[in-house]
Amino acid sequence: MIELKNISAGYGRHVVLESLSAEFEKGRLTAVIGVNGCGKSTLLKAICGILPIFGGDIHIDGMKADNMTRKEIAKKAAYLAQGKSTPDMTVGQLVLHGRFPHLNYPRRYTKRDRDIALSAMERAGVAEFSENPLYTLSGGMRQNAYIAMALAQDTDYILLDEPTTYLDIAHQLRLMKILRELSDGGKGIIAVMHDLPMAMTFSDKVVILNGGRAETSGAPAVIYESGIIESIFGAEIGLSGDGKSYCYKY
Repeated sequence: MIELKNISAGYGRHVVLESLSAEFEKGRLTAVIGVNGCGKSTLLKAICGILPIFGGDIHIDGMKADNMTRKEIAKKAAYLAQGKSTPDMTVGQLVLHGRFPHLNYPRRYTKRDRDIALSAMERAGVAEFSENPLYTLSGGMRQNAYIAMALAQDTDYILLDEPTTYLDIAHQLRLMKILRELSDGGKGIIAVMHDLPMAMTFSDKVVILNGGRAETSGAPAVIYESGIIESIFGAEIGLSGDGKSYCYKY
């Protein structure tokens, strides 16, 4: 479990998160939602050690993050940022980058590293493109390549910042199904999401940030029944005809 206890974080003197507490469990897909500027991306960066916290504590599987090196955290949690660049390398080379936290200097890949990378590409559906330059892939396939890189990192948790942005609906659904399968397989998935119905449909738990704090959290059905979505986002969602997915109400 990743536990955040009254953490504060930000940029320079600008505090974005203040006294925020939340829990993220293994084997669950947790969607983090909130209006622009509420601290969603800051939250992910604080968890993986990219951004130092001003106060409070972060524990990863019982270990205090302050006492862990960046490499030790990277062995626990993989992080995929929003708006990633497209490096000049093949899909296979990108995915092998996920093995970096497990390598000693000089970085030399073993057969095990390559086997793990291949398995990750197969699971993400990009193995057939392993020799292709990354820039030749569609946006959806490129995102799957990054998912494969995160899988090759072999962590208990995967943190994603708006992973469905810029993808068409078919690739959005395919990606969310992959994340759903990963969480069902035991990984803790933490996904910052912009699409409220998709977040509610695919997640086990929803954490709503508001004003730099965790306003509330709970199962999607509980969040839906509370009416808090409309009060915070000014949008109304409802259950689709199948009773299993959510959609905007107009």
